[in-house]
Amino acid sequence: MKQKIKLRGHLKSYLQVTLILGILLAAVNAGIYFINIKSGLCVTGFLILYLIVTSVLLYRNKTLVMNEFINFATQYGQIQKKLLEDLELPHVLMDDSGRIIWMNNAFMQVIHREQWENKQISSVFSAVNKEKLDFDKEAEIAIAFEEHEYVFKMKRVSLEYVFQGSDMLDSVEEGNFLIAGYLFDETELKALQRKNDAESLAIGLIYLDNYDEALESIEEVRRSLLVALIDRKINKCISSLDGIVRKTEKDKYLVIMRKEAVLALKEARFDLLEDVKTVNIGNEMAVTISIGVGLDAPTYAQTCEFARTAIDLALGRGGDQAVVKTPDSIVYYGGKSQQMEKNTRVKARVKANALQEIITSKDCVLIMGHRLADADAFGSAVGISCIARALGRKPHIVINDITTSVRPLADLFRDRTVYEEDFIISSAEALELAGNNTVLVVVDVNKPSITECPDLIKACKTVVVLDHHRQSSEVIENATLSYVEPYASSTCEMVAEVLQYIAGTVKVRNNEADCLYSGIIVDTNNFTAKTGVRTFEAAAFLRRCGADVTRVRKMFRDGAKEYKAKAETVRSAEIYKNAYAMGICPAEGLDSPTEIGAQAANELLGISGIKASFVVTDYNNKIYISARSIDEMNVQIIMERLGGGGHMNIAGAQLTNTTPERAIAVVKTTLNEMLEEGAL
Repeated sequence: MKQKIKLRGHLKSYLQVTLILGILLAAVNAGIYFINIKSGLCVTGFLILYLIVTSVLLYRNKTLVMNEFINFATQYGQIQKKLLEDLELPHVLMDDSGRIIWMNNAFMQVIHREQWENKQISSVFSAVNKEKLDFDKEAEIAIAFEEHEYVFKMKRVSLEYVFQGSDMLDSVEEGNFLIAGYLFDETELKALQRKNDAESLAIGLIYLDNYDEALESIEEVRRSLLVALIDRKINKCISSLDGIVRKTEKDKYLVIMRKEAVLALKEARFDLLEDVKTVNIGNEMAVTISIGVGLDAPTYAQTCEFARTAIDLALGRGGDQAVVKTPDSIVYYGGKSQQMEKNTRVKARVKANALQEIITSKDCVLIMGHRLADADAFGSAVGISCIARALGRKPHIVINDITTSVRPLADLFRDRTVYEEDFIISSAEALELAGNNTVLVVVDVNKPSITECPDLIKACKTVVVLDHHRQSSEVIENATLSYVEPYASSTCEMVAEVLQYIAGTVKVRNNEADCLYSGIIVDTNNFTAKTGVRTFEAAAFLRRCGADVTRVRKMFRDGAKEYKAKAETVRSAEIYKNAYAMGICPAEGLDSPTEIGAQAANELLGISGIKASFVVTDYNNKIYISARSIDEMNVQIIMERLGGGGHMNIAGAQLTNTTPERAIAVVKTTLNEMLEEGAL
């Protein structure tokens, strides 16, 4: 057998060196014959003897050399196997289904199993299932096993490559492979990463929401005590978390702490919000705070900017809540109390002056509300048009579809002797007018995605926002002027105040006053919800401008179909957990079923013991959810879980690719989750 083995390559050349030297000697011998024949004969004799000896030695030693090579190869293979078995890196070999074929000692020590033959890898590591084994070339999986954390790296090894040049198999089908797996213990690394992450810098800002109002409600000699008690509450809470707090202004604090401190506050759901409210030394109103925290930013400056954005969101949503902003998410906590109305109108006057300057600097004024405009959106748009007209600028209200509730108001502007045909225009017409010399005023909405024409915001460089809804993480960015007041009952109330501070006399016609008054009536549900002193003052101003209560009431009477649909919604409503009313509004034959659903939600609040109502309406292949409450629950945070938003007492959301029944089930699930979390 060994004699039949043939050598090749450099080894064969090396063993044939003696024969090559014999050929060289023969050439030398031929040359010597030309010099001297006797000398040539002597060399020839030596050459013959040399060839005989080398041939015999080469023939006899070939077997010995091959034996040595075979012994070396065998020992080398054993060494490789031994090294692989004793390798400190845990290694396993599996077939394509994940069945274990072989493992080294280190892998066996990790899993503590002696009987591993023909076991599935999934029986050892449940995370390595069939789906995870379906990869192209390489893959890695994070595994937690017996208080250790590993990274399991896998690599495909083709059987065709394994048996290449082997006589054991004739052929290997393409696509057959083995899986080689390696375990890397990253327990210590992960622990250090978590420790480093927990100790990363977090910056927070704490603002007192109603500092001035609270101080005014107590005697002057006790005001310093109230401030001292609030300072003590904040300092005690932050100090217990190994943080630093510094008072930057009379009602503002800067907080520096570790990320783990923020996580502790999250677990406690920022109980500091409720703790500060307990400070009472005779003050008529409880002091509330807003907290904004920035986390996980790549730089300290950006972390501070995150904190500033977070506090702006907390204040824009009404205060009495905490907002935590990271590069990937914004999370809200609290927000259970109603924001108090500000007695001063200084802010309204400042915003009115700024709005006047902006409109005066532009030639064209576009006014836009949200999709499916309601009375508040249309009424406030009309109010802004009055300001534009008084400042000598031509206004255009952008509405694509005039709903049933807005149609009576829109019909008031059909007189072409007073209002031009392009007073109300579509989105396409508005985009043609948009440009550098155009100002866009967005009313009754601060989320760009639900405006009448989101592209119009991008087309106009100067954008003004006036709204009374609480802000969410989606806001209109780079607005030249933003006037968002969640305490206001309606945007019409805000516009009515602004009208009074525009320089010169703004003449408001009777029909325009009716529109503004209608917006207040609808959003306050006839002055029963979110109504403050300034709401009645705005209504009184509009009444002086010519608004007629009887005229407005007639415009908003329901038709027979609408009235029956609302009654059916209330009749068939389900009372969930003795506290939540849920109904489905029939949309068939109704022009504006979403508005009827909202009215039905208001009606359901009249049931004793009901904390919140939810009415679902199927309209235009979308599910509209109207959520209402009185004062016991914040429906805004519930609707935000479903992608919506609104006010603490009035909110809504839209769902797609579902049914009304499924939407009710989603609301129930969301309520259960939030009740378990303590978020309600």
